[in-house]
Amino acid sequence: MDKLKQMESFVSVATRGSLTAAAIAEGVAPAIMGRRLDALEERLGVKLLVRTTRRITLTHEGSAFLEDCQRLLADVANAEASVSAGGVKASGHLRITAPAGFGRRHVAPLVPRFYEQHSDVTISLNLSDRVVDLAGEGYDCAVRVGDMPDSALVSVRLADNRRLCVATPAYLQRRGTPRTPAELTRHDCLTLSSDASQTRGWAFRVPKGDGHEVIHLKPGGPMDCSDGQVLHDWCLAGYGIAWRSTWEVEHEVAAGQLVAVLEEFAAPPNGIYAVFPHVKHLPLRVRLWIDFLKHHYSLPAFWKAGA
Repeated sequence: MDKLKQMESFVSVATRGSLTAAAIAEGVAPAIMGRRLDALEERLGVKLLVRTTRRITLTHEGSAFLEDCQRLLADVANAEASVSAGGVKASGHLRITAPAGFGRRHVAPLVPRFYEQHSDVTISLNLSDRVVDLAGEGYDCAVRVGDMPDSALVSVRLADNRRLCVATPAYLQRRGTPRTPAELTRHDCLTLSSDASQTRGWAFRVPKGDGHEVIHLKPGGPMDCSDGQVLHDWCLAGYGIAWRSTWEVEHEVAAGQLVAVLEEFAAPPNGIYAVFPHVKHLPLRVRLWIDFLKHHYSLPAFWKAGA
């Protein structure tokens, strides 16, 4: 007897709590379901279900085996869907989270596009600059920008994230253009407040011996804020120099509203990542969402168009 069919019948009976209900769902006689379960238990050498005339309950071994069977059957379904003539078919509810500023520009516009391709998937998007506990709060996936700390999360690099020091032409005309990172001490720098996530400061690549090293500076200024969009707005208004990601300021730089300074000292890019809890089975909807992001973020036209 087919092992996979035995597992499917076991899961059907265990989740429905009835041989008869499972038999009706599969379109077979209850006796056939009973024989499949008997054969499965005999092959494994353990009792999975306690069957009486009134109810069916799982044994301790049955409970553990049920979880493994459900995961295995889902993997099989995903594998078949990914190569079937009809293409992939994802379903269920997808809960994702992203930083507020990046999420508004480069995640939120993609959610409707993903839904158009996978209409059986419902989607909840959370935009927050706090570090969300994915497993604890029930999220499937997060988009995160910057260096990834060591954690129990699995990360997939989606794109590079480069940062620049920028200011308006009017500010630079008024205060001068810094030629080295050390000269930032003489400028009004618009920085994230100490309770924000950017704790190490601004990163620069400077000469050292025959090579280079990356240093971190914490320049000061008359104003700081915990919200990156506010710093962006203050910078555009000419109040100082800001250290921002290219995804946030590249349009203003291209239009001449902002000028990049200290470009020769720009640190190597860090990353934009999709992260998710370490699980044995990654739902198809999550895998497709990550592949969807990776595809769009690999397109130069996506960033030029601002999503």
